[in-house]
Amino acid sequence: MRILGIDYGEARVGVAITDGLNITAQGLETIQRNGSDKVILRRLDEILEKYEIGTIVVGMPLNMNGTISQRAKITQEFVHKLKCKYNKLKIETIDERLTTVEAHKTMNFLEVRKNKKKDIVDTISAVYILETYLNKNG
Repeated sequence: MRILGIDYGEARVGVAITDGLNITAQGLETIQRNGSDKVILRRLDEILEKYEIGTIVVGMPLNMNGTISQRAKITQEFVHKLKCKYNKLKIETIDERLTTVEAHKTMNFLEVRKNKKKDIVDTISAVYILETYLNKNG
């Protein structure tokens, strides 16, 4: 069973997935929220139909001092929706502090054009979230 990583954002949601052996993480796509979680949940239905997913990991955007941010509260509401809808799957959260910073560093290193960065930063962040989870859970 594969693991799905999610970087839940206000405008966009990055999605990453592990390989079949849960060794590596690859970016899958960025979903435009269009102000609604229904769009995301519909797309997740399609992804779950295509891949055998056992776990969904959502990045939790805590403040730098580890406290719950306003964005984290909104993310917790989304995680609750996931747990209600996909109650047969393991749904977990993981600290995602600095993943967006790391994603930007990676894009700068790869010399990604400025107009492309917005389209892929969330997917790269989702990869970092998933890699953090994989490293933590060996």
